[in-house]
Amino acid sequence: MCGINVILGQDPQNRIQSMMDATAHRGPDHSAFCQVEEGLFFAGNRLKILDLSDKSNQPLWTEKKDAVLIWNGAIYNYQDLRNQLIDWGYHFSTHSDSEVLLYWLQHHGEQGIKSLKGMFALAFADLKKNSLIIARDPSGEKPLYYTQENETWLFSSECKPIQNVLQSKSSINIGQFPFYFYLRHTLPDQTFFRGIQQFPIGTSWTMDLKGKNWKENSLSLSKTLKGNISHTHFEELLKEAVLKNFHADSNIGVMLSGGADSSLLYALWYEETGIQLPTFTVHFEEKLQKKYADPLFVGKYFKKYPSLQHTIDISLQSIQDNWKKYIQSLDQPIGDSAGMLTWMIAKEASKEVKVLISGAGADELFGGYNRHKAYLAYIQHPKFWLNLKKSNIAKFLPANWRKMIQSIEEDPRETYFQMAALVSMPKELIQKLELIYPKEEGLLKNALSWDRKFYLVNDILKIHDNACMAHGIEGRSPYLDTEIVELSQQLSETEHRELIGKKWIKLSLEQRNLGFIGKRQKLGFGLPLEEWFLRKEFRNWVFGPIQAMEKEWGSFFPKEMRNLASNPSKAKGRQFLQIWNLFLLASWLEENN
Repeated sequence: MCGINVILGQDPQNRIQSMMDATAHRGPDHSAFCQVEEGLFFAGNRLKILDLSDKSNQPLWTEKKDAVLIWNGAIYNYQDLRNQLIDWGYHFSTHSDSEVLLYWLQHHGEQGIKSLKGMFALAFADLKKNSLIIARDPSGEKPLYYTQENETWLFSSECKPIQNVLQSKSSINIGQFPFYFYLRHTLPDQTFFRGIQQFPIGTSWTMDLKGKNWKENSLSLSKTLKGNISHTHFEELLKEAVLKNFHADSNIGVMLSGGADSSLLYALWYEETGIQLPTFTVHFEEKLQKKYADPLFVGKYFKKYPSLQHTIDISLQSIQDNWKKYIQSLDQPIGDSAGMLTWMIAKEASKEVKVLISGAGADELFGGYNRHKAYLAYIQHPKFWLNLKKSNIAKFLPANWRKMIQSIEEDPRETYFQMAALVSMPKELIQKLELIYPKEEGLLKNALSWDRKFYLVNDILKIHDNACMAHGIEGRSPYLDTEIVELSQQLSETEHRELIGKKWIKLSLEQRNLGFIGKRQKLGFGLPLEEWFLRKEFRNWVFGPIQAMEKEWGSFFPKEMRNLASNPSKAKGRQFLQIWNLFLLASWLEENN
């Protein structure tokens, strides 16, 4: 929805305007900055989604000019909060969630954040109470970064605006190379710019307007049961989430892959409203259609749930043609080809819509990835799988099975890390990850919690935000609605095991005669790298930059990463994933070093 920037401290060179200009793509409809008071500066870029009038532009002040807000996101229960404020005597000049959030925070302070249901990164200053609040939503849907330079704090929706204005430029954070190579992204609190960190999800910081008397508060989700644990209750909550997420004063579209998650979202919308929306589906070249048959599945689906269909043709040539612009838009390198594919979809969608719905989050909440099923098989019969690994039978099995069996360890945590990694990770990296791995739940719940707080935030949501914001549109994920996430957290270990593979979502599809979608083989969302890797033009495109990167940065790489980067032509089998990972990093480093 927006870009936000804060400087707390001295700004002798008007750096706040430079930061605002660097996030203009996030809010192309309006930009402004202000000095809240001496030593505190706010800047906001607005993408108009709800209440299209200029009265909701940011920074947004109260009528008495005694409090001000900048924020990025959407509050889905804003009508309920608005009604409460009206009962308490508040008056509104807009129908936006921004004005509601402004007065809600003025009335409740930091405790009011716990009542918010939605996605947000915000900065709120109350001049009467001498209070500054910085906060980020519990699911990490909206990004926020920060650093401290001498006595000055800088916050932004992206890293680059901070990096661009630092008096001493941040160097590349070489300590993140190993984590990137094995996991495709940095550690959850880190970035690729040394000293610039990710603001923690589900957290608020409160301090006075001089940055003193600082304290941190957790915005953890409720684990108290609020209804029946049943498929019926899940679908009721999802219907409500769809109606809230699809609510806007601007055009809304849906990324429709022909997979279970997005198909159910649009079906629920159409059943409730009968309104056709723009949908966006990828079409790869014809010779790949047997495997990547998104248009085929979507075509059958549209017979029951019609939409304003848009098919986006994706080829190796189209990716190459857009690669430079994609890399320039990439705030942080993430070696997931879904990032480029989502960027291409958002580029096309931006011609018609300002909000793009996706099925992000369903896999992490309800065990939808192949590794979840593999991990469940392991924790149910660990001795069997350990003995199978010792038997060396893995070398005779297909690649996916071989990867699974090679991941098996006596420690369940280590086993899951290996299953989630691109290739087998060294022990020293695993030991660092174990320090932040969930400990309070059952084995499967811990794994799902790790994916939700680590993989989802640092990969899926980040590439979705980057792709959408690069083209001035907002991404929304109904499966990450507060009630849906809380329901997932309320499931017991036994219930999660019974529901593995998103059984509730697939049951909803079956009840609508869409079982063929739920039974579709799980391929993952991304480019057809396995097939492209066999093409000479692809290899010629990616190998050179990888080798050039190794010559400049190789001394900082882990051994396995350096070996592959120095001889990418020797890659074989499923190493096409690692090659893409390295190529993206090489391109990003060339652009940002």
